[in-house]
Amino acid sequence: MTQSVDSIKKDAETRMTKSLETLKNDLAKIRTGRAHPGLLESVRVEYYGSKAPLSQVANVSTADARTLTVTPFDKGQAAAIEKAIRESDLGLNPMSSGGVIRVPLPALTEERRKELSKHARAEGENAKVAIRSVRRDSNQHLKDALKKKLITEDDDKRGEDAVQKFTDKFIGEVDKLVGAKEKEIMQV
Repeated sequence: MTQSVDSIKKDAETRMTKSLETLKNDLAKIRTGRAHPGLLESVRVEYYGSKAPLSQVANVSTADARTLTVTPFDKGQAAAIEKAIRESDLGLNPMSSGGVIRVPLPALTEERRKELSKHARAEGENAKVAIRSVRRDSNQHLKDALKKKLITEDDDKRGEDAVQKFTDKFIGEVDKLVGAKEKEIMQV
Protein backbone atom coordinates (compact mmCIF):
# COMPACT_ATOMS: atom_id res chain seq x y z
CA MET A 1 0.00 0.00 0.00
CA THR A 2 1.17 3.48 -0.75
CA GLN A 3 1.38 6.30 1.76
CA SER A 4 -1.61 7.96 0.09
CA VAL A 5 -4.06 5.22 1.14
CA ASP A 6 -2.69 5.21 4.69
CA SER A 7 -3.00 8.99 4.98
CA ILE A 8 -6.59 8.88 3.67
CA LYS A 9 -7.47 6.19 6.22
CA LYS A 10 -5.76 8.08 9.05
CA ASP A 11 -7.57 11.30 8.07
CA ALA A 12 -10.93 9.46 7.98
CA GLU A 13 -10.37 7.96 11.41
CA THR A 14 -9.31 11.31 12.87
CA ARG A 15 -12.34 13.14 11.47
CA MET A 16 -14.73 10.40 12.63
CA THR A 17 -13.20 10.57 16.11
CA LYS A 18 -13.81 14.34 16.15
CA SER A 19 -17.46 13.76 15.19
CA LEU A 20 -17.80 11.33 18.08
CA GLU A 21 -16.21 13.81 20.52
CA THR A 22 -18.61 16.52 19.33
CA LEU A 23 -21.53 14.17 19.97
CA LYS A 24 -20.24 13.41 23.49
CA ASN A 25 -20.07 17.14 24.22
CA ASP A 26 -23.56 17.75 22.78
CA LEU A 27 -25.06 14.88 24.78
CA ALA A 28 -23.42 16.12 27.97
CA LYS A 29 -25.39 19.37 27.63
CA ILE A 30 -28.72 17.55 27.60
CA ARG A 31 -30.25 17.70 31.06
CA THR A 32 -31.20 14.37 32.58
CA GLY A 33 -32.76 15.46 35.85
CA ARG A 34 -29.60 14.73 37.82
CA ALA A 35 -27.30 17.60 38.69
CA HIS A 36 -23.79 17.58 37.25
CA PRO A 37 -21.43 20.54 36.73
CA GLY A 38 -21.19 19.86 32.97
CA LEU A 39 -24.72 21.21 32.58
CA LEU A 40 -23.46 24.76 32.98
CA GLU A 41 -20.45 24.38 30.66
CA SER A 42 -22.13 26.29 27.83
CA VAL A 43 -23.02 29.28 30.07
CA ARG A 44 -21.05 32.44 29.28
CA VAL A 45 -20.82 35.26 31.81
CA GLU A 46 -20.30 38.97 31.14
CA TYR A 47 -16.93 39.51 32.81
CA TYR A 48 -15.33 42.95 32.62
CA GLY A 49 -16.64 43.67 29.13
CA SER A 50 -16.24 40.25 27.54
CA LYS A 51 -18.02 36.90 27.68
CA ALA A 52 -16.16 34.26 29.68
CA PRO A 53 -17.07 30.61 30.32
CA LEU A 54 -18.67 30.12 33.73
CA SER A 55 -15.85 27.75 34.76
CA GLN A 56 -13.38 30.67 34.50
CA VAL A 57 -15.30 32.96 36.84
CA ALA A 58 -16.75 30.50 39.35
CA ASN A 59 -16.46 27.05 40.85
CA VAL A 60 -19.39 24.78 39.93
CA SER A 61 -20.13 21.76 42.11
CA THR A 62 -22.95 19.38 42.95
CA ALA A 63 -24.72 19.96 46.27
CA ASP A 64 -27.07 16.99 45.88
CA ALA A 65 -28.81 15.03 43.13
CA ARG A 66 -31.02 17.99 42.21
CA THR A 67 -28.92 21.06 43.09
CA LEU A 68 -25.79 22.68 41.71
CA THR A 69 -23.82 25.28 43.65
CA VAL A 70 -21.89 28.03 41.93
CA THR A 71 -19.27 29.85 43.99
CA PRO A 72 -17.96 32.98 42.22
CA PHE A 73 -14.22 33.66 42.50
CA ASP A 74 -15.08 37.38 42.61
CA LYS A 75 -18.10 38.01 44.88
CA GLY A 76 -19.02 41.09 42.79
CA GLN A 77 -19.75 38.82 39.84
CA ALA A 78 -22.59 36.91 41.57
CA ALA A 79 -25.36 39.00 39.96
CA ALA A 80 -23.83 38.64 36.47
CA ILE A 81 -23.42 34.88 36.93
CA GLU A 82 -26.99 34.52 38.16
CA LYS A 83 -28.25 36.53 35.16
CA ALA A 84 -26.19 34.43 32.70
CA ILE A 85 -27.59 31.16 34.11
CA ARG A 86 -31.15 32.50 34.05
CA GLU A 87 -30.79 33.73 30.42
CA SER A 88 -29.20 30.50 29.18
CA ASP A 89 -31.49 28.15 27.26
CA LEU A 90 -31.32 25.58 30.08
CA GLY A 91 -34.53 26.69 31.80
CA LEU A 92 -32.87 27.05 35.21
CA ASN A 93 -33.73 29.53 37.97
CA PRO A 94 -30.68 30.28 40.17
CA MET A 95 -30.99 31.76 43.67
CA SER A 96 -28.31 33.64 45.57
CA SER A 97 -27.71 32.86 49.22
CA GLY A 98 -24.73 34.66 50.66
CA GLY A 99 -21.70 34.18 48.43
CA VAL A 100 -23.08 31.00 46.86
CA ILE A 101 -25.56 30.67 44.01
CA ARG A 102 -27.83 27.63 44.26
CA VAL A 103 -29.24 26.21 41.01
CA PRO A 104 -32.10 23.79 41.71
CA LEU A 105 -32.95 21.46 38.84
CA PRO A 106 -36.68 21.02 38.35
CA ALA A 107 -37.90 17.43 38.04
CA LEU A 108 -38.47 16.41 34.43
CA THR A 109 -41.99 15.63 33.28
CA GLU A 110 -42.62 12.53 31.15
CA GLU A 111 -43.29 14.79 28.16
CA ARG A 112 -40.03 16.68 28.68
CA ARG A 113 -38.11 13.39 29.03
CA LYS A 114 -39.49 12.21 25.68
CA GLU A 115 -38.58 15.56 24.14
CA LEU A 116 -35.01 15.34 25.49
CA SER A 117 -34.78 11.73 24.32
CA LYS A 118 -35.83 12.81 20.83
CA HIS A 119 -33.23 15.59 20.96
CA ALA A 120 -30.53 13.05 21.91
CA ARG A 121 -31.52 10.86 18.94
CA ALA A 122 -31.36 13.91 16.65
CA GLU A 123 -27.84 14.69 17.91
CA GLY A 124 -26.91 11.06 17.23
CA GLU A 125 -28.34 11.30 13.69
CA ASN A 126 -26.28 14.46 13.08
CA ALA A 127 -23.14 12.61 14.20
CA LYS A 128 -23.96 9.68 11.89
CA VAL A 129 -24.44 12.08 8.97
CA ALA A 130 -21.05 13.66 9.74
CA ILE A 131 -19.39 10.21 9.89
CA ARG A 132 -20.98 9.13 6.61
CA SER A 133 -19.84 12.40 5.05
CA VAL A 134 -16.27 11.61 6.11
CA ARG A 135 -16.65 8.16 4.50
CA ARG A 136 -17.88 9.74 1.26
CA ASP A 137 -14.97 12.24 1.20
CA SER A 138 -12.43 9.50 1.90
CA ASN A 139 -13.82 7.26 -0.83
CA GLN A 140 -13.71 10.22 -3.22
CA HIS A 141 -10.04 10.84 -2.35
CA LEU A 142 -9.32 7.15 -3.03
CA LYS A 143 -11.10 7.34 -6.42
CA ASP A 144 -9.16 10.49 -7.32
CA ALA A 145 -5.87 8.81 -6.41
CA LEU A 146 -6.87 5.79 -8.53
CA LYS A 147 -7.69 8.04 -11.52
CA LYS A 148 -4.29 9.72 -11.19
CA LYS A 149 -2.74 6.23 -11.05
CA LEU A 150 -1.21 6.98 -7.64
CA ILE A 151 -2.72 3.77 -6.23
CA THR A 152 -3.78 0.42 -7.67
CA GLU A 153 -7.36 -0.88 -7.83
CA ASP A 154 -6.49 -3.32 -5.03
CA ASP A 155 -5.27 -0.44 -2.86
CA ASP A 156 -8.48 1.44 -3.64
CA LYS A 157 -10.63 -1.56 -2.66
CA ARG A 158 -8.65 -2.19 0.55
CA GLY A 159 -8.85 1.51 1.43
CA GLU A 160 -12.62 1.59 0.89
CA ASP A 161 -13.03 -1.55 3.01
CA ALA A 162 -10.96 0.00 5.83
CA VAL A 163 -12.94 3.25 5.69
CA GLN A 164 -16.20 1.26 5.80
CA LYS A 165 -14.95 -0.62 8.88
CA PHE A 166 -14.19 2.72 10.58
CA THR A 167 -17.65 3.97 9.60
CA ASP A 168 -19.38 0.88 11.03
CA LYS A 169 -17.32 1.10 14.24
CA PHE A 170 -18.05 4.79 14.81
CA ILE A 171 -21.75 4.50 13.98
CA GLY A 172 -21.92 1.66 16.51
CA GLU A 173 -20.30 3.98 19.08
CA VAL A 174 -22.86 6.69 18.28
CA ASP A 175 -25.72 4.22 18.80
CA LYS A 176 -24.21 3.14 22.13
CA LEU A 177 -23.78 6.73 23.37
CA VAL A 178 -27.30 7.77 22.32
CA GLY A 179 -28.80 4.61 23.84
CA ALA A 180 -27.04 5.24 27.15
CA LYS A 181 -28.15 8.89 27.15
CA GLU A 182 -31.77 7.95 26.40
CA LYS A 183 -31.71 5.41 29.23
CA GLU A 184 -30.31 8.07 31.56
CA ILE A 185 -32.97 10.60 30.49
CA MET A 186 -35.89 8.19 30.90
CA GLN A 187 -34.70 7.04 34.34
CA VAL A 188 -36.93 8.56 37.01
